[in-house]
Amino acid sequence: MFSSAPAPDSAQKPGTAPKRVALLGGTFDPIHHGHLRTALEIRDLLAVDQLNLIPCYQPVHRGAPHCSSEQRMEMVRLAVADEPGLVADDRELRRNAPSYSVDTLKECRQEWGPQASLTMIMGMDAFLLLHTWHRWEEILGLANLLVVQRPGWALQADHPIYTWARDFIRPDPACLKNSACGVISLHEQTPLDISSTHIRALITAGRSARYLLPDPVWNYVCKRQLYRTETEEICKLSN
Repeated sequence: MFSSAPAPDSAQKPGTAPKRVALLGGTFDPIHHGHLRTALEIRDLLAVDQLNLIPCYQPVHRGAPHCSSEQRMEMVRLAVADEPGLVADDRELRRNAPSYSVDTLKECRQEWGPQASLTMIMGMDAFLLLHTWHRWEEILGLANLLVVQRPGWALQADHPIYTWARDFIRPDPACLKNSACGVISLHEQTPLDISSTHIRALITAGRSARYLLPDPVWNYVCKRQLYRTETEEICKLSN
């Protein structure tokens, strides 16, 4: 049974500034410092009131996660427990159905109201496939998009998404702060060279993944013997 993140106020209080919220989804299998560093930088870049990390129940465009929904959610909670402004959000796991971003954004828009600045974060690799997503044309009517550009990925003029996107792209991400929805901005970021796939491979090979993810998450992986039955022995050697 999941315990929900604190429910946000659904109505905008008179005389108050609209709420600013950013959403970062993923399998988080497991969550690691690369995810968290991205979240921190964007929290500060957009000056959001909160940045919600949302583990998906079942990703539509990739295989099933290695860990259960409960385990992945707990790792996210442990990772953000002491960081103001970062929120572990279990809404897609409670839905118990394939994770479609448009459904998540509709739910968030209903909760925070029409004036809230709502921004969904995605990598350029995902953005280049946006036109293959479920009801993707509705997304900009619900939220802004902040596309994180990584080395080796770029939006080219001959790409199918380019003609649609060019009318919504604004060069300065700061414009997202005061936009409820409908704006795309590109943010250049050099990510930490860490991936969940690499972490799982290390553990499977009998090697330690400590310092690639927060210690509370690593300790949880060890205690639950996630990704490999010998994990507990690896952890003892790491400490």
